[in-house]
Amino acid sequence: MSNVETTGTRSPSRWERLFDRSTRELLVGMLFAAPYLVLFSVFLLYPLLKGLYMSLHEWNFLEPSKSTFVGLENYTRLLEDPAFWNALWNTLEFVGLTVPLIVGISLVLALGLNKELVGSRVLQFVYFSPYVLTVSVVGIVWAQMFAQGGVGTQYLGWLFEGSPLNSKFWAMPAIVVTTVWWQAGFYFAVLLAARQNVPARLYEAARLDGAGPWRMFRDVTLPHMKNALLFVVIASTIFQFQVFGQPYLMTKGGPVGSTETLVYYLYELGFQTRELGFGAAVGYTLLLILVGVSMLNYVLVGTNDE
Repeated sequence: MSNVETTGTRSPSRWERLFDRSTRELLVGMLFAAPYLVLFSVFLLYPLLKGLYMSLHEWNFLEPSKSTFVGLENYTRLLEDPAFWNALWNTLEFVGLTVPLIVGISLVLALGLNKELVGSRVLQFVYFSPYVLTVSVVGIVWAQMFAQGGVGTQYLGWLFEGSPLNSKFWAMPAIVVTTVWWQAGFYFAVLLAARQNVPARLYEAARLDGAGPWRMFRDVTLPHMKNALLFVVIASTIFQFQVFGQPYLMTKGGPVGSTETLVYYLYELGFQTRELGFGAAVGYTLLLILVGVSMLNYVLVGTNDE
């Protein structure tokens, strides 16, 4: 009699032994992930590696095959370039002004509109609605407001003469105001959702313990909104480091380079002077800065959950 007849069971085939259950699950998972992996490789991984390759060459725009390998020369040139340091300083100034305002204003709005007040839904819509506009619309509208004789200059004429966009001192603050008005609504929505997820019973318990508004905010609200605040700080910082549309539309990097940011400088290298190798080095330097800033934000703002 065969083995099947004597034991009542069938021995697993060679194919079944080779592909056990865990292996089959892995293959099925890879099959479902394959479309994303293909898109990731084509549109993200390949450009990332290509940019690194370009940054090590004096890139020939018309005949890439004739590009000259220069190693780290583009990076050493970058460190000696006054235009790069000017763009870096302008970017740091913009981020330093914009991020605290966005985080502070969005947090205040989220806490204020968390209460069930008459018209709170309308106000939520009003505060969020600027974010749905494109940077082109925002930049053009605010450039007109800050232009000579515009609405903004009529009310703020006591601060400056003419348009603030023509002033080395006021051009960057004007772009900051534009950006905060445009983007604070999105982060407000994130923080409002986080605030509404804080259990009401915790506030009731805190009141029974005699806690005042400040103590409840410090000991109840902030700890439960920590992850949302961490996201807002890191996301807004990364986004502001990549600012381009506002200075491009409102000031063209001027006056006298006072609003030229890193991405705007990269745009000039790539599309005006055609220094693609040097521009790739600037792009990778910006990438390293963003990674460092994200890690620093996580250390300073994020805390261990244990």
